[in-house]
Amino acid sequence: MEMMELVMQHIVEIAILCFEFIGVIVIIISGAKGFWNYVRREPEMKITLAQGLAVGLEFKLCSEILKTVIVREWKEILTVAGIIGLRAALTFLIHWEIKEGVKEEHGKKKENSSGKECG
Repeated sequence: MEMMELVMQHIVEIAILCFEFIGVIVIIISGAKGFWNYVRREPEMKITLAQGLAVGLEFKLCSEILKTVIVREWKEILTVAGIIGLRAALTFLIHWEIKEGVKEEHGKKKENSSGKECG
């Protein structure tokens, strides 16, 4: 039984590292792509960047949830719970910003299309 627990702990630790790594890579790529779109003055730059950050945070959140499997002390559990709460709040805010950005873009497109029809 102890051997199975040790194997599970190692598998979880490897999965945590993988999810952390994937999250960091996604955030780096999204940041670089966002910067490139900013330089090119792309209108949907903000939305694209926020979507990439949201995906990266989701991977980081996966790793934090997995950490709850191997945590043994209450102090560590509270720390992980706090981190999960903060990342969940960030994810929620980013998703809210994406929705607002999409609404704004659709409003601009409607204005442009209605202006063309009248003129």
